[in-house]
Amino acid sequence: MKEVEPQYAALGKRLKYARETNKQSVAEVSGAVEIDENDLQKIEAGVERPSEDILLLLISHFDIQDNEALRLWEMANYGTEIPDELKVDLDIQGAQKVVMLFAQDLRTMYSDGVDIAVNNAGVTLSFTQSTAPGQSMPVSRVGMSIEQAQQLLNGLQMALLREKYGNTRRQLPPSKQSN
Repeated sequence: MKEVEPQYAALGKRLKYARETNKQSVAEVSGAVEIDENDLQKIEAGVERPSEDILLLLISHFDIQDNEALRLWEMANYGTEIPDELKVDLDIQGAQKVVMLFAQDLRTMYSDGVDIAVNNAGVTLSFTQSTAPGQSMPVSRVGMSIEQAQQLLNGLQMALLREKYGNTRRQLPPSKQSN
């Protein structure tokens, strides 16, 4: 008698392959996307389908490129229709139409390192978190134009100055009046 594969076996195998290719344990990945290790194991086994949010977090965590990301989306039976809140259409004159997926995750990811890459297309900040001595794992990646990076730098400098010197105006001490 032939054993029946779980419904999401292909999706699970691809996600497990992505994890193993990135040389990460179940604990590391489940911690990065903030799900229970048992839930991640069920997803990798194909027994359980990840929620849309978790799938987008996994795609982002593993830095899975657009075509493969769409394939995973379809394997999870979310279909080819991407929810409006997860896409942005950019119609740049003379260029192809581009669809960008956004994981709407409002959690704060803390990091203790950053790698910065700059090229003609813009700036990419890859934030990392130490996992063991001499090892780190990516926790977030943000891309922006050169102009946006300059605005970010200016904004960071102003925020740090406000933190250092306070938001209140400094006033001269009242003058001593002689009577």
